[in-house]
Amino acid sequence: MLNFDFYSPTKIFFGRERENEIGPIIKQYGFKKILLHYGQTSIKKTGLYDRIVASLKEQEISFVELGGVEPNPKVDLVRKAIQLAKAEQVDLILAVGGGSVIDSGKATAVGACTEEDIWRFSMHELSPQKALPVGVILTISAAGSELSNSCVLTNSENWLKRGFNSDLIRPLFAIMNPELTFTVSKYQTGCGIVDIMMHTLERYFTDSKDVELSSYLAEGLLKAVIEAGKKTIENPHDYEARATLMLASSFSHNGLTGLGGKLYFTVHRLEHEVSGMFDRVAHGAGLAVLFPAWAKYVYKQFIGRFARFAYQVMDVSKDIKAEDAALEGIIRLEKYFQSLGMPVRLKELDIDETSFEQMAEKALGKNETLNGIIPLNKKQIIEIFEIAK
Repeated sequence: MLNFDFYSPTKIFFGRERENEIGPIIKQYGFKKILLHYGQTSIKKTGLYDRIVASLKEQEISFVELGGVEPNPKVDLVRKAIQLAKAEQVDLILAVGGGSVIDSGKATAVGACTEEDIWRFSMHELSPQKALPVGVILTISAAGSELSNSCVLTNSENWLKRGFNSDLIRPLFAIMNPELTFTVSKYQTGCGIVDIMMHTLERYFTDSKDVELSSYLAEGLLKAVIEAGKKTIENPHDYEARATLMLASSFSHNGLTGLGGKLYFTVHRLEHEVSGMFDRVAHGAGLAVLFPAWAKYVYKQFIGRFARFAYQVMDVSKDIKAEDAALEGIIRLEKYFQSLGMPVRLKELDIDETSFEQMAEKALGKNETLNGIIPLNKKQIIEIFEIAK
């Protein structure tokens, strides 16, 4: 087990109708003026916007607002949000939505405290030194950004998708009512389930030794998500299943399931080139395609770990020898993704081999290899895309 720091300061307000408490919650922290940040039209169609505004007005909390956050949030809108936050001198960013809105809000929180362009942080040219506090009302169980220290943006000038990490952008609080996810479409629910699982799978498949506690935590979370995912796809209004997914979303990406292990997030970095270059692709859909392909490429060098995953999570019989079980676990995971309505091949995303070289080059940047339990060079990355095609 490696040395580690664990920091998860976000206060969770969980349960039915907790979003109606947003005014009193903000007031108890002493904030006077906020930026209300949200996505497209669903916040108003569902009545959530009206309930939030009523609660804020009741507590006499001033606010300005900026909607329009897209999936794969764009740096251009973040720049507008930063200008607004500075001009209005807000003291809290309230992000209402899923990972895209939260990441946009986090970036705004950093940008409001600096004169530097926010994209420089995404390109790792600068590290945040200060940020406004961020509050969250979560409406999609997926990215885990409500508890994480990460923030990912897309630059539409060059279609690069890049992120940065900082404990300064971990939200101050998160309001989590599973009922707010009842209206999420089947496809987006499926994308969310994959994303939740991937944040733990990327931590679980580590080359670090003696990480038993986090391994068991990861296996338990994955099994719970698989079962809750099945129930949610069958019945979108299953409160308990939605609640399980919402909590799993948060604790899959706050570091808990990877304590003591080395973190690479190789598949995420590959997927960022897919949904970065092809903005129509949902992040979870891209992960559903690429993770099984990556796993098929590397598993023979980590038979023990992949076999354990097969036995413990995918219910492969322990009578099956380890190497066969390892592959069977990957195949069963891929079939599970399909059962959620997820694509498992790049062709389903209308992406063919003509893009593979460019995606590989973008993934590498200026490096010769992409870090992972097996470092990948350009040729190897293209081979993974070939498996996924």
